[in-house]
This record gives sequence, structure tokens and C-alpha cells, in this order.
Amino acid sequence: MNNIDAVYIHIPFCKTICSYCDFCKIIYNKKYIADYLKALNQEIKTFYKNDVIKTLYIGGGTPSSLEIDDIKRLMKILKQFKVSKNLEFTVELNVEHINKELLSLLYQSGVNRLSIGVQTFNENHLKLLKRNHQQEDVLKAINLAKEIGFNNLNIDLIYALPNQTKEELLSDLNVFLKLDINHLSIYSLIIEPQTLLYINKTNYLDEELDYEMYKLINDFLTKKGYLHYELSNYCKPGFEGKHNLGYWNNLEYYGFGMGASGYVDNIRYTNTLNINKYINNHFHDKEELIDIKPKLENEFMLGLRKIKGINKQLFLKKYGFQIDDILEIKKLIKEGKLIDDKINIYISPEYLYLSNDILIDLMV
Repeated sequence: MNNIDAVYIHIPFCKTICSYCDFCKIIYNKKYIADYLKALNQEIKTFYKNDVIKTLYIGGGTPSSLEIDDIKRLMKILKQFKVSKNLEFTVELNVEHINKELLSLLYQSGVNRLSIGVQTFNENHLKLLKRNHQQEDVLKAINLAKEIGFNNLNIDLIYALPNQTKEELLSDLNVFLKLDINHLSIYSLIIEPQTLLYINKTNYLDEELDYEMYKLINDFLTKKGYLHYELSNYCKPGFEGKHNLGYWNNLEYYGFGMGASGYVDNIRYTNTLNINKYINNHFHDKEELIDIKPKLENEFMLGLRKIKGINKQLFLKKYGFQIDDILEIKKLIKEGKLIDDKINIYISPEYLYLSNDILIDLMV
């Protein structure tokens, strides 16, 4: 068995449902919380194999929708993991839940990275997305986090929102800069089935404008010294998100909690989306053995999201053959869509925006 050093924990509860979200979530209901945490504890006890964990990520849903006593219980449950002394421990938070008591508890529990769901600073777009905060709330929350001692902070933003202008996007980026934090995840809006935006027949922004916004973001942030290290992620040097890099490097990881996915011993699994099944200890819903073809497809799909792409030596070590022996890879290099710099193979910068088309070529 490989040593698995990453853990994802899913907390599915949300006080309100955002209009764009299609993650596994249910409206917060106090009656489920104790049973949920008990089942989570049981799932970890059943499947965790005493690996030393280097990255621990609590996502959702909305982890910060839990009350303080429940967060204390959650932190107690997580003590069963053996952790590296350089553990990266991330928790996702909503702006409106951030206060001194919550942040102090997280800090004292060893959390050292916060990921805050902001999405936009624009009042009209916040309403459309059904977010319950204003721009000044974000500024207060970030300042409070820094005061308490957090120095590794990420915010999420969404662009290409319906009717958004380039000026509004630039305004969002300028506010991000003022926050002086070291990581940004910024995604183009995807309208997923079953979301409110989809049900309300919301239209996508014009494709040409979407591309211009992508270029604007990239030019703006790289000129300000941020590294573009993955399609949708930028950071100050040295502040790459280690947990997500594990996904993009196609490494195995534990996923615990309702709706969580994991990848252990060549098996990708997804947990049940049904709260009643989960609290009755029915955990894995789907399991799929990953043989060489899907493994390679995942390697390309995930690895080529990184700006540096796939390391040739690591690929050889992992699979026992050279990545540039693959015909589709050779063809894309010849077409100039992929670049081989002798160390890594990566998507040519001019084709990054069209990376999905390149990845589709590799899936055939």
C-alpha cells in the first residue's frame, strides 16, 4: 500500500444555499449534527490506516455553519490522525460566520490555513449568488484572522458572472490586492444543473468576454508578483495550496464525510449523498478500481491543470515508461499545444484558456 498523506473531510451543512452551488449540501438542522459527527468518527476509525498526514482539509457545505461546541467535537475527532509536524491544515469558512471565538478556536486547534468563500465584492453580484456578506465584512474578517495569527489565507472569487463587466472584475481584483493575502482561487462561473441559476435559466456571459476576463486576471495578478501555478489558482511565492497540489499530482487521498470522494489503493470511491444512510454508517456508495487507462487519463486531466504540467522523471518513476512515448502527447507537442522543456510537459500558455479541448484530445 502507498503511504497516503492527505485527508479531506466534508461537512455538508449550510445555513443558506448559494444559487451556483452543486456540492453535496443540506440545510443546517441541529438534530443531525451529533449523529453526523458520530458517523464521521466511525468512518475514520473504519478506513484510516495510521498514515502520517501532511495535509488536512475541511470543506463543505459550510464547515463554519457548525456551532462552537460542535467544532470542538470535530477537532477532537481529528486528533486520531497522526500528523506531520509541517501539517497544512485548511478550513473553509463563510464570511458571515467569522468572529474572534471561532478563529481563536481554529488557531488553537492547529488550523494554519483558512479558505474564505467571498466570490465577489460587488453588491449586485453578491445578491445574485445569494451570499450573505458585504465587502466591508470581508475586510474585517481578514484583519481579524491576521490579528489572531493566521498568515496563510485564501479567498475564492468567481468571474464571468451574468452581466459582469471588465471594470467590475478589475474592481474585485483591486480589493483582493488590498487584502494583502497570499492565495486566490478564481473560477469562471459554471451553471450546473439543479442549481438555482440553472433553474432560473440564467445565461452565460459572452464567450469572447469570458476569455478577455481570463487574460485580464492573468496579466493583472502576474504583474503584481502572484504566481499562476494552476489554471484557476494564484499565490505569492511559497504559498501554493499543498492539499490541492496532491489532487493535481494524481496522488491518493482519504475522503471522509457524506458525499466525500477518496482515492485509496487504486480505488476511487464516493460516499453516499443521503444523510440518513450516512448517519447509519452506510459510507461508500460507489467504488471503482482504477486501472492503467483511467489512471493515465486522470494524470493528464489533473496534471496538465498545473502551469508547470507533468514532471517527466516522476511520470517515468510512476508508470515505467516515458510520457513522450505516448502518441497523443507527441502529436500535441508537434502541434505546439504542449511544450516539452525536457523537465516537464505542459500546456503552451497561449492554449491554456482552451485547455479543456486539449484534455479531450488526450481522453480519446
